[in-house]
Amino acid sequence: MYVLFEEGGKFLAARVLSQTESSMQVEMDSGKRVKLKNVQALLQFEQPSPAVLMQQAQTIASSMDVNLAWEFASEDEFGFADVARDYFNDQASTVEQAASLMCLFQAPHYFRRSGKGRFKKAGAEIVQQALAAIEKKKQTLALITQWTVELAGGKCPEPIRAQLYKILFKPDKNAPEYKAVVEASRVAQIAPLALLERAGAISSAYEFHWQRFLFDQFPKGVRFPALQAPLITDELPLASVQAFSIDDSQTTEIDDALSLQGLGSGQVIVGIHIAAPALAVHKDSPVDKVARERFSTVYMPGHKLTMLPDEVVQHYTLAEGRDCPALSLYVTLNESSLEVISHETRVERVPIAHNLRHDQLDEVVTQAWLLSSSSEAQISSQIDRQPAENLRGVLSFLYRLACHLKARREQVRGKPETFNRPDYNFRVAVLGDAPQGDEAVEITVRKRGAPLDLIVAEAMILANSTWGQLMAQYGVPGIYRSQASLAPGVKVRMGTKALPHAGIGVKSYAWSTSPLRRYTDLVNQWQIIACARHGATAALAAPFKPKDAELFAIVSGFDTAYTAYNAFQNGMERYWTMRYVQQRGITELTATVMKDGLVRAEDIPLVLIVAGTAQLPRGARVKVRVGEMDLLMLNVSGSLIERLDVATDASDEDDDEEASVGVQLAMDVNEASGDELESAKSPENSA
Repeated sequence: MYVLFEEGGKFLAARVLSQTESSMQVEMDSGKRVKLKNVQALLQFEQPSPAVLMQQAQTIASSMDVNLAWEFASEDEFGFADVARDYFNDQASTVEQAASLMCLFQAPHYFRRSGKGRFKKAGAEIVQQALAAIEKKKQTLALITQWTVELAGGKCPEPIRAQLYKILFKPDKNAPEYKAVVEASRVAQIAPLALLERAGAISSAYEFHWQRFLFDQFPKGVRFPALQAPLITDELPLASVQAFSIDDSQTTEIDDALSLQGLGSGQVIVGIHIAAPALAVHKDSPVDKVARERFSTVYMPGHKLTMLPDEVVQHYTLAEGRDCPALSLYVTLNESSLEVISHETRVERVPIAHNLRHDQLDEVVTQAWLLSSSSEAQISSQIDRQPAENLRGVLSFLYRLACHLKARREQVRGKPETFNRPDYNFRVAVLGDAPQGDEAVEITVRKRGAPLDLIVAEAMILANSTWGQLMAQYGVPGIYRSQASLAPGVKVRMGTKALPHAGIGVKSYAWSTSPLRRYTDLVNQWQIIACARHGATAALAAPFKPKDAELFAIVSGFDTAYTAYNAFQNGMERYWTMRYVQQRGITELTATVMKDGLVRAEDIPLVLIVAGTAQLPRGARVKVRVGEMDLLMLNVSGSLIERLDVATDASDEDDDEEASVGVQLAMDVNEASGDELESAKSPENSA
């Protein structure tokens, strides 16, 4: 006697050794013995043998017409033996009954299980839906197979090309496109990215980096919705100053300007004037929502994505020849000692007399020129020298003040600011609206702490720290950057409390001077305007109240976006540096050893792994042979040619820490000035 039963979703047949009223002992062909309850037995038979039964039944089941079996099946609940008799004949054999059981079991879209060996057929609509799904699955599997073959053969199907970045970075692992890439990668035995590159899915390395960034940060695209710049309707007094800005030639978002009154009188008033879009762009307005969605202008060599549309920016930018609405900080100082006597914040219109361009003036507006009284120190006739010549006395005083403010901050820091590495300007010869990745690129060194840079940076730090304290004084929350100490590993953080910034050396530091480029500055400008207009009751009038959950969300969102934007900017600078090396056929570099086999090139902003330098001391100077470059992965390696120095300076060990602090400070200083690292990182320096 044999028995057919189900165990774990599988049908098994075995020989019956013994049986009682409720159970039986059976033995499998493998010799394994199993105890079954009698109710588990689906079919008991004398012949054929279990192995033959299973083989023959499976063969017959696979050939049965499931649709025909469904047509003949009863509308009520039925057993598999009933189907066997209807499908085959009234004397259906044991094998045919077992085949019917397997057929029903393997077609759940036609038959629903209703108990041991019992079934109920599905409705016609459900069957049709199931059949459509099965057919779709077959077609999908066929597509996956076809795409796998094409990919492995070096050709990229269009549906996969269209889903490239989703497949690589945010995949739906059930999608056929993803499955085809995974299978083709397995067949070809190469990484998915290399597979797709070989298949032509990636048209260029530059496009890959650009589209990946857009996919991550701008999934809806970079086009602005239709926006109208709201007008500033406030009646604003006209300031009795002639202000000037200092920016790169390509800058369109001119956020800040300076003025000076009383020079030679013993008491001077320095004016720091910031574009005031907050007077017209109100919280939750259409323009505000766009700015909050982007959080910041995105910079990269040769291109940028502005936080606001250019037509909106032009309403508020501090363009020369206009009386521009501005938020102004007037700082009164003793002209000789440079000590601050008082300060005042006003909302007003400011006449902008000049937009100076530091890239045209840096080579001539030097420390010697500023400190010299000789008329021989004149600016090249190739540029408009008159504004700078006319402002020479003003610039000289502001430079002296900037040096004083810097020295005072360094006293608070407890150590001088050190910048061990130069800044770099990237200029990409872009013909259209944006680079394509193969344009000629120039990289030039720009000395950190150039006089014009220092003037603007120190003025903006003064404004950001003063306004940060002003908001704290009136109990108005703002968005601050703080750093608890200069100890290694202590990072700059963002928050809503006025805490010290040890890296800069100020009691508090609130980004407020780039409202056209950073959303945090726009938010802070709303709060500062409330302080200027309402004084002690500013906390009631400010758009954001203390412990405002929305303000915390802005801090978090900005921090995330800004980190991503900076990472992309750094990546694109590395891309263009590698292109620079390729375009000029550079095969050897002079570099300085960092650690763990990493070296930093001395003349270009490139860090690479160099074989043979892992055991060299930090700070050692070496000559390096440039190896293979991978623009897609932004990888470049090199090999050591020779060591150029004899001994390592003992201070090298500390230079790395100083450099990291210096880099962060440089970021804060440039951001404070509204330059957003324009000295090296901004496309405002890219032609």
